[in-house]
Amino acid sequence: MLRVVAGEDEAFAELVKRYQDRLLGFFFHLVRDRTLAEDMAQEVFLRVYKSRERYTATARFSTWLFRIAHNYASNQKRGLARRREVPLSGSNGSEHEVRAEEEILAEKSALMPTRQIDSREAQDVVREALDSLNERQKMAVLLHKFEGMSYQEIGDIMDLNVVAVKSLLARARGRLKEALEKYV
Repeated sequence: MLRVVAGEDEAFAELVKRYQDRLLGFFFHLVRDRTLAEDMAQEVFLRVYKSRERYTATARFSTWLFRIAHNYASNQKRGLARRREVPLSGSNGSEHEVRAEEEILAEKSALMPTRQIDSREAQDVVREALDSLNERQKMAVLLHKFEGMSYQEIGDIMDLNVVAVKSLLARARGRLKEALEKYV
């Protein structure tokens, strides 16, 4: 990013190449729509480029990037809550197409554990449990478990202290445990 700040456009292309799959996977886990996730990732990279002069290397670049992504996702969610859109065709694609996209994203982005869940039913149950979390809990779980970020990095992204992150994740784990208890 420091090379981007210095005016090297090739460096920005390198950053996009390096982080686009992670960002796309992150947004896909939040919105479950590949097209929307791609649009959101593109918007975040546009915001990164526009704010390149204000970048200071006080934290890892990924922390700064995911903070922008977190803020953008939160704003989008608030905007979607105000206006409900109804798809013309009734759905964005078949269930099979959505699952195929999820598998591709999971493989490509390295956000999912390497061990694959044997049962589609188990995947659906876990997905529903994750979706039952509130926005902040879900964001913290995605950043911690799927992005492998530390409590401090999550705190920097979500503007929380480490104790608050630990508490947020503990509550999320409790809710996930409750939601998954009858299946284990």
